[in-house]
Amino acid sequence: MPKATNAVASRRRRKKILKSARGYRGAKSKLLKTAKESVERAMLYAYRDRRVRKREFRQLWIARINAAVRPYGLSYSRFMDLLSKNRIELNRKVLSDLAVSDPAAFSQIVNRIKST
Repeated sequence: MPKATNAVASRRRRKKILKSARGYRGAKSKLLKTAKESVERAMLYAYRDRRVRKREFRQLWIARINAAVRPYGLSYSRFMDLLSKNRIELNRKVLSDLAVSDPAAFSQIVNRIKST
């Protein structure tokens, strides 16, 4: 009786890995073992960095808001505290965008908060 190798499935597995490794330099895109290692490492970095990206954007928004409220005599933490006490529910992303692209609207928000 002939040996069953399930060639279709194993070829499909190999092709999937080599397709993912396209564009890698040298053996990393040609040889199965090195391609598999490289693809696995790349997928780990991609998974991790999708979370890191969220962290970095939040840091950027906080830095921008902090820089925008300093001329008004406020710190970032005091500004966010006053926002919540005045029940203004704007997230950091929107506040940061306002501070950069529309300083007039941002100053209205700050002045409204400071007046109460």
